[in-house]
Amino acid sequence: MTTVENQTALEAFYADVAAAELQPLWTQEGLMPPNPAVAPKAVPHLWRWSTLRPLAERAGELITIDRGGDRRVLSFANPGLGGAPFASPTLWGAVQYLNGGEHAPGHRHTPGAIRFVLEGDGVYTTVNGDACDMHPGDLVLTPSWNWHDHNSATDTPMIWFDGLDMPTVIALDAVFFEPYPIEELQPVEGEHNRSARAYGGAGLLPDGPARAAGTAHSPLLVYRRADTDRALTALLAASSLPMVSVEYVNPVTGKPALPTMGCHMARLVPGGRTVATRHVGSEIWVVHSGTGETVIGGTRFRWGPGDAFVVPSWVPVEHEAHEPADLFRVDDAPVMRALELYREQTLDAPQDVTAEFAAGQAVS
Repeated sequence: MTTVENQTALEAFYADVAAAELQPLWTQEGLMPPNPAVAPKAVPHLWRWSTLRPLAERAGELITIDRGGDRRVLSFANPGLGGAPFASPTLWGAVQYLNGGEHAPGHRHTPGAIRFVLEGDGVYTTVNGDACDMHPGDLVLTPSWNWHDHNSATDTPMIWFDGLDMPTVIALDAVFFEPYPIEELQPVEGEHNRSARAYGGAGLLPDGPARAAGTAHSPLLVYRRADTDRALTALLAASSLPMVSVEYVNPVTGKPALPTMGCHMARLVPGGRTVATRHVGSEIWVVHSGTGETVIGGTRFRWGPGDAFVVPSWVPVEHEAHEPADLFRVDDAPVMRALELYREQTLDAPQDVTAEFAAGQAVS
């Protein structure tokens, strides 16, 4: 076959392949990079509280909560994800704002969610009939397919961080959503904080069928700031490291509180920098208190209370506090571990800082 004939045959072949909705593997580029950081989709980014809070407050003035919207939420849109409302390819992050006296209607969905309270008091989230009071620094779970609504019993607004596994569930074509039937709000069953009374005792669990049956998600729906603070204080007293961390777990199984997302609180002390590490999977950090800086992939991000930043998969990260600081973290490690895709690496030396992110804008 001549060169011309061969070229004509190839062109006809590729045309027929495309018409059959097929693609030859040998023409594809970038399907399997050496590691996730070679061709990243998400990029390191920081959302500043000084920007988030005023915009959330303006949303509270301009946007009503009704059946047309259900929630007043500003989602984190990673600049590397082409306008998608996701902090990373696997995690949704957002701030939610509830005015005093408002009630966000009940619904349920297959994506699991967590709420970490940033500011305000006097709000409770009802999860399958259990009214969980919310205070700054508390973590509240709304597991997959659990009914939940948010209710303010005060005159002042509240703002909290929302973390969801929504991008993962969307990628799996497994999203279901249902508004609460008949009434917009669930009836509260018994006194508030039933799960906290039953499962909130450190090292103590109720005996009986409920414990034996277990669930994939934690039966404890609200984790109190005071308990987290106590655990971190004890860890730090016995450590010489610049950072200690605790994980919010299912008290029955010891596994992550939700099967698709890991939740953690870290405490950093000034005077040292954590060892640079990288791992498969992404994470969102939310500053509860204190100030400091984090180097992510060579960019230094300076942070303070209320700021949030994302660390993409396999991008090196290290932290340093300027004053004692507590940072909440949500990640996708449970999924990565369940699929046996998780790996991590400690780097031999600190990262070279090539850029800084300060005052809400990168500076080279």
